[in-house]
Amino acid sequence: MFNTMMAHLSLVGSQLLELFVISAPWLLLGFFMAACIKAFVKTETLYRYLGGTGFGVSVKAALIGAPLPLCSCGVVPAALGLRASGASKNATVSFLVATPETGVDSVSFTYALMGPIMAIVRPIAAIFSAIVSGLLVGKAEQHAAQVERTDHKKAGGSCCSSQKTVPQPPNYRQKLQEGLRFAFGKMLRDVVVWLMLGLLVAALVQSYLPEDFFTALGDGFLSMLLMAVIGIPMYVCATGSTPIAAGFLLSGLSPGAVLVFMLLGPASNIGTLMIVKNELGARAVTAYLIGITLSAFTFGFLLNYLTAYFGWDFMSALQTHDHAMTTWWEWVAALVLAMVIAKALFDKVLPAKQAH
Repeated sequence: MFNTMMAHLSLVGSQLLELFVISAPWLLLGFFMAACIKAFVKTETLYRYLGGTGFGVSVKAALIGAPLPLCSCGVVPAALGLRASGASKNATVSFLVATPETGVDSVSFTYALMGPIMAIVRPIAAIFSAIVSGLLVGKAEQHAAQVERTDHKKAGGSCCSSQKTVPQPPNYRQKLQEGLRFAFGKMLRDVVVWLMLGLLVAALVQSYLPEDFFTALGDGFLSMLLMAVIGIPMYVCATGSTPIAAGFLLSGLSPGAVLVFMLLGPASNIGTLMIVKNELGARAVTAYLIGITLSAFTFGFLLNYLTAYFGWDFMSALQTHDHAMTTWWEWVAALVLAMVIAKALFDKVLPAKQAH
């Protein structure tokens, strides 16, 4: 029995290590790009462009939110901050959908595990989903019996205020350092548990699920419905959902159904839906759910159709990573990422111990 247990641990462990090593360079690249965005994109700029209603505002909110380095847990306070700063409900929802569904880190990770086609389709589908959801919320608000009116008061400065030394604005190097501290600090701490859990689930799927496990579901509505049922209540970030989705794809699930999971998993969970309901209203949460679900299914069917029409081969990318020899630079990247993750976990656990 002990030997059997060790054999299972060895099988899963080897799959987990291989996934981690292959993914490491792309994850480091993604986090570095997130650091640059954090360093050089001003929050005030986001607030200024997201006022008003209509199609243009939803598009801007989706395009602004898509590359930002925020996961499912981090996007909610950011979206509420936008709302409090004067962003409309449809802009808030578009931002709330686009931001967790994709990002520079998850796109690079998707490319590493599933190839260029899925890495291109995923952010396009996320932006489309965000725009549709925002527009539906805007329409729901137009038909509401009562229109919410919020007065935004600006604090005026006093002409009698005492003079204060104006701090020197940070230079580019300082901004980049601050961005790196955010990306490899707070951001990594927020996603590291889900990232490692996603890799573990992917390792289990690749170890034990037969390659034709999901084939019986086909590429139609049933497989997408199953992924929607799994994804909507699930609390997982875009990066963490990627290896799980790769495992599903390797086990015979259609690319369209995999895309449905990668869109709905990060964009919807019970906590997010309750916050949307409390802050934006029941109509908004209904429109939110309808928008992301219809968009995910639409792109799921479209991806399956295009895959069949053009003969796209997602399995070759997966099998290449599954059987390819890892290179020395991937091992170096994996070592660096492991040290960064260890520090992030240490920083995450230490404050909790000090609190007790």
